[in-house]
Amino acid sequence: MSQWFENENFWINFAPIMFDDAHWQEAPAVAQYVKKIANLKKGSSVLDAGCGLGRISVELAALDLEVTGVDIIKSELDAARESAKAEGVQIDFINADLRAFVSPKKFDCAVNLYTSFGYCDTEMEDMQIIKNIAASLKEGGTFVLECVSRETAALYFTPGEIFERAGYKVATHFSAINSWQGLRSQWTLYPLETSEKQIKEGSAVPVYDHVFVQRLYSAPELCKKIEECGFSQADAYGDFTLTPYNENARIMVIVAKK
Repeated sequence: MSQWFENENFWINFAPIMFDDAHWQEAPAVAQYVKKIANLKKGSSVLDAGCGLGRISVELAALDLEVTGVDIIKSELDAARESAKAEGVQIDFINADLRAFVSPKKFDCAVNLYTSFGYCDTEMEDMQIIKNIAASLKEGGTFVLECVSRETAALYFTPGEIFERAGYKVATHFSAINSWQGLRSQWTLYPLETSEKQIKEGSAVPVYDHVFVQRLYSAPELCKKIEECGFSQADAYGDFTLTPYNENARIMVIVAKK
């Protein structure tokens, strides 16, 4: 059975909502951090595993790196190709499922960024993605993973908000499930003219509504599992500048070495 993230219509409707301007604006800096973290040189090869719209792929390619972007959603890849063409960079985009994709070409670095990990139905599928990424890397290669952890989900938890974006009034609602093993997210899109009062009273009629759950791993737990999936070492940090992963962590960034 197909999982929600395989649905083209979902991404057509929700990609402009989830990938807001702030996330596009931070992409050049994130690409620079990845290059520094992995000690990449001109011509080094990078696998963007779950590249989506090419937000990071394009910026990595602009740094004179050889980039391959892989994603399961064709419409996302089509948009990524257009972005690469507009920016004048060459990227090899592949339409494939990360749960099955192992590259015959081995890379110097692989990335999985912007909380795109932990959405599979089973933990086994999550770990298969990590194993496939490890198998696609050269010996000594670097894997950079950015995702929401159990700790950061609790630290920055909010029950939700209402805001305007991409021509819609958007209402979000979040809740922890299974003793913080997962974060349930509900995103509901309403016509722009809908008032917050109508939404809160429940009288507003939604245009789109989607609920999904992200599996939450603690930093030590996920680092250990990554090492079990083919990496010699995995360490967690609080951001892309590799600050300590502690109570001040903004996000979880794991750097793993094969």
